[in-house]
Amino acid sequence: MYVSHIDNVPKEKVDMKNEKGEKTTGTWIQWLIREDQGAKNYAMRLFTMEPNAKIAKHHHPWEHEIFVLSGEGIIGAGDKEVKVHAGNFLYIEPDVPHWYRNESDEEFKFLCIIPIRK
Repeated sequence: MYVSHIDNVPKEKVDMKNEKGEKTTGTWIQWLIREDQGAKNYAMRLFTMEPNAKIAKHHHPWEHEIFVLSGEGIIGAGDKEVKVHAGNFLYIEPDVPHWYRNESDEEFKFLCIIPIRK
């Protein structure tokens, strides 16, 4: 078993550009569980988006399971956008373009679980 606390996990600035050169802004990631902690199949990440932050449209060959912890934001996938808030959860299929925005004055925090790429 592995047990820790969020205060023990470094916050890393997300520095990402998509294929069109659009940048991710005001977003932080904390890798809560991954191979370093013994996970063999899935990684759990905590994203914190500052007010007016965005994660640029991008895609990958793996799925995403997302659970919104606090705040509210816009999550888009494919040709659909939804406004989400604490308690919402969603699934994004592999290879589907997706993006995130925080249009509020509060932080937007969500867990994102992805397969460990081997």
